[in-house]
Amino acid sequence: MNATRFLDTNILLYAYDRDRPARRSAALRLAEQGWSAPGQTAVSVQVLQEMQVNLEKRGVAKAEAARIIHDYAPWPVVDNSLKILLSAQEERTRWRLSLWDALILAAARASGASEIFSEDFNHGQDYGGIRAINLFR
Repeated sequence: MNATRFLDTNILLYAYDRDRPARRSAALRLAEQGWSAPGQTAVSVQVLQEMQVNLEKRGVAKAEAARIIHDYAPWPVVDNSLKILLSAQEERTRWRLSLWDALILAAARASGASEIFSEDFNHGQDYGGIRAINLFR
């Protein structure tokens, strides 16, 4: 994969959050870039799994949540794999991250991204060639 950016779950969820219009607008801009520049914006299976669970918790019907997840299928999607898990263990130790955040970082690295958009990482920090960006700080 050769993406330039990776989106974490929280960014994608804001794209569907009508209660936070400013955050929704910023997240929608990023999502629209993902569709207008194919191959440049990546996600992971973990991101899509978390997104489906959270959409359903927020009252989105299962079928609608599944359709939303399916919409992201054309994007570069990093699969859950043993290689990602082993890489995440190294990321976790190096950056002192939770396993879940380390899995996201490992997936971003596997996608080739140089930027990760998330609220869960330190804004502006360089994680070994991947810069964290928090749109909402």
